[in-house]
Amino acid sequence: MHEFAHDRSSAPARPAVGGWAPYGLLRGARYLVRRDRTLARIVETAGSPRFPLRRPGFPTLLHIILEQQVSIDAAAAMFRNLQLLCTPLAPDGFLTLGEAELKRCGFSRQKIGYARNLAESIRDGSCDLAALEHLPDETVLTELVKLKGIGQWTAQVYLLFALGRPDIWPAGDLGLQLAIQRLDGREDRPSAGELIARAENWPRFPRISWTRPSRSPTTAIFSIASVRHCLPGSVGLKKRTMAVR
Repeated sequence: MHEFAHDRSSAPARPAVGGWAPYGLLRGARYLVRRDRTLARIVETAGSPRFPLRRPGFPTLLHIILEQQVSIDAAAAMFRNLQLLCTPLAPDGFLTLGEAELKRCGFSRQKIGYARNLAESIRDGSCDLAALEHLPDETVLTELVKLKGIGQWTAQVYLLFALGRPDIWPAGDLGLQLAIQRLDGREDRPSAGELIARAENWPRFPRISWTRPSRSPTTAIFSIASVRHCLPGSVGLKKRTMAVR
């Protein structure tokens, strides 16, 4: 990954850990609610979105892998169990854990393979997560999906909630698709392609720290928040996550 160092000038500045994810979330929210009545209605009902920024690195990316195809609560339980066995949670320590120990934490055999591959890649230097913090979105996505078990969704979630990147639209996210279905009052769930096309019509949100304007994903975050966390009747969806990695 080091060969991409020359691209760093085009990467956005990352907000400090402890803020909201992604960068410019609340400012983007104010911008979009003035232009989209559907989003304004969500804010009136549920309030402005608040998503804590996650600390970038091995533990967070591993946690996101655990969130694939299971409920948020189940992934959190697995991660807590793992932290009890491995403190601090780092690649070297993780690789000392046996398969039986990881299964007791709740890992499937497939996720054990993904997690070990990630830890080994970081340990041997083929994956440099610290370097990714300074690279453009497209480069980060390209590098992350090279890793076994990491697809577009996992990479996009890491960009949004660990690196704080606002120009990410996770159109394949099941929660987002269900949110848009509900907000639009439609019978069928929109496809990823439909959501991508929809985003092309949104206004550009200029950001001071970027060299180019961007479409903020605040709409996506509003939608997920409204269906999975805030609005009446959403309890059953709160535990659902993306069905692919």
